[in-house]
Amino acid sequence: MEFHYASEFNGNVSVSKLNKHNECKHNDLCKEEKDSTAPEDRSAVSCMEKAYSTILKELGEDVEREGLLRTPLRAAKAMKFFTKGYQETVQDILNDAIFDENHHEVVLVKDIDLFSLCEHHLVPFFGKAHIAYLPNRRVVGLSKLARIVEVYSRRFQVQERLTKQIAMAINEALEPAGVAVVIEAAHMCMVMRGVQKINANTVTSVLLGTYKTDPKLREEFLSHIHRK
Repeated sequence: MEFHYASEFNGNVSVSKLNKHNECKHNDLCKEEKDSTAPEDRSAVSCMEKAYSTILKELGEDVEREGLLRTPLRAAKAMKFFTKGYQETVQDILNDAIFDENHHEVVLVKDIDLFSLCEHHLVPFFGKAHIAYLPNRRVVGLSKLARIVEVYSRRFQVQERLTKQIAMAINEALEPAGVAVVIEAAHMCMVMRGVQKINANTVTSVLLGTYKTDPKLREEFLSHIHRK
């Protein structure tokens, strides 16, 4: 079977002048963040900013101190980016990137970095996705497989559902003879809290079509993704 593989404060300075200086400094540091917000997102970001400010206050923090002056806004914009997959669809990603091709050998892309947020605790999990499919006269641009991973991982997720969504999206778009998806990830909800096991990794897989029915094909896939 042929496979294709597709990092000094001066004591004489007044408090008001110092605050003004700090405000200007923070405005400069956040200019890119400020300009990156689309007009349609501003209302949502504003609401989220207020919510983050409330959370910080309830934790006992002073949201007026220098280090936290713009943290609620930064956090709100970061969360919008972390969950940008809600604004994307696989159809938009693939558009004209599916091609008729007389190719019937396995296509494999492995070690696709992914980052997501656990929907149970809103903390990250991250790792790698490995994707293979056996074409049935239709192939897709290799980078689009990574983009499909991005669409679904940039949402609140559980790893099991994420793995299935990726596999089903590829299966529906290409109608291949088979699809295989494996995700290996570390969950910060297991590392930072709870059982606090820093070396624990979770592996999930979804096999469709020939990958589910053909043991030899499945074995070749697993062999290739674990080959360094």
